[in-house]
Amino acid sequence: MQIYLRQNLVFLAVPKTGTTAVEMALRKHADIVFAKSRKHLTAGQYHRKVAPMLEDLWQARPERMAVMREPVEQIRSWFRYRARQAKRSGPLSTEGLSFDDFVRDVIRPDPPPHAAIGSQLRFLSLADGSVPVDHLFAYEAQPRILAFLRARFGADLDIAPRNVSPQVHAPLSPEVEQALRAARADEFALHERLRAAGGYLQPSSG
Repeated sequence: MQIYLRQNLVFLAVPKTGTTAVEMALRKHADIVFAKSRKHLTAGQYHRKVAPMLEDLWQARPERMAVMREPVEQIRSWFRYRARQAKRSGPLSTEGLSFDDFVRDVIRPDPPPHAAIGSQLRFLSLADGSVPVDHLFAYEAQPRILAFLRARFGADLDIAPRNVSPQVHAPLSPEVEQALRAARADEFALHERLRAAGGYLQPSSG
């Protein structure tokens, strides 16, 4: 997560949605940078803890921006990332797992460590189900993301791919995809709303 007071914006870093590329491009503008294990503070954590601090110290109420990825592809990105760790022994290894196996583990009530990846919906929403984000973009709508950021930060802004996981063959069977869609119906519904809106929503405005 990065906070840019001059641009009146906070970038909430949803995992596996191209956050590293955006943050590297914008880092020089950031007044506050949350890095390493604190990089992925959720919208709820920001809303409860960080936003009140900013208002109290500087009377700042920056708008909140985040990116959401098509749910299957976001989980597939996690699988590819964990595949890089497969040669290492330990609880995060996915050695010998198919993508079907990984998805089944992800949607278990008690996912094992290698599949404990959370969900985009939980990251983006509060306990009451609301999404306290002013600018929500679809990962698939990169031109809209870039246009928005250039308007805020300057036309010379360029976002280069970063931290790209290697390509791994990861097909998903129809049966497992159906189970995933049932388990995460609300997340798929939010992404569909986002897609139908052309890749840009303002959830917090209603």
